[in-house]
Amino acid sequence: MAGAGNDSLEELFRAFPALLGRTATAVERKSFDRYADLLIHWNRTHHLTSLRTRAAIGRGLFLDSLLFKSLMLAEAKRVVDIGAGAGIPGIPLRIVDPDLSLTLVEARRKPVSFLHALVRELDLKDVGVHHGRAEDLVVELPELLGKYDIVLTRSVGLTRGFIGSAMRYLRQGGQILASGPPPGSPLPQPDWPGHFEWNTIRFDRIGLARVFFMAVRED
Repeated sequence: MAGAGNDSLEELFRAFPALLGRTATAVERKSFDRYADLLIHWNRTHHLTSLRTRAAIGRGLFLDSLLFKSLMLAEAKRVVDIGAGAGIPGIPLRIVDPDLSLTLVEARRKPVSFLHALVRELDLKDVGVHHGRAEDLVVELPELLGKYDIVLTRSVGLTRGFIGSAMRYLRQGGQILASGPPPGSPLPQPDWPGHFEWNTIRFDRIGLARVFFMAVRED
């Protein structure tokens, strides 16, 4: 059920032209509305996020997820979201791009249960959910090895171990894209021997900026 008054997703939908170059479709509006409803409902008992209102979820989770799209490889179709939690950023990106083949990796049982319910309720095709640690799953499930164009993450620390594990999911030339600290904050220096860079994207029309870590699998 869509929110009333100021507690709505309208800020998210108003940002679509700046973020995606188009307005939100009726299907996208319905999907994001249902997503917010489910998250608020599950949050009452499972505490998936500290955000409690539709407006806060739209701004802090959904809109923030769509910022990733500006740096994603144009040809990317196979995406894995590591540490997916409540589906952020993978599910919002999948909602606005039905051609994405999305895999969600999450180690905690409660978010995994939510992700299964969310994928079912939104009737999302070609979206898989895996319960386990990223470094273990890529060993246990060889079909994940070297399969993906992009690894996305929003909440995982950029340790050498994580980056190394993430690289194993990627094809040669594939990309790790991770959200960083707020613009203007000191940038961490990951202990990673390969090339990486920090990129700041700005959407002046909607007053948003975001810093992203990027690294490419070169071998």
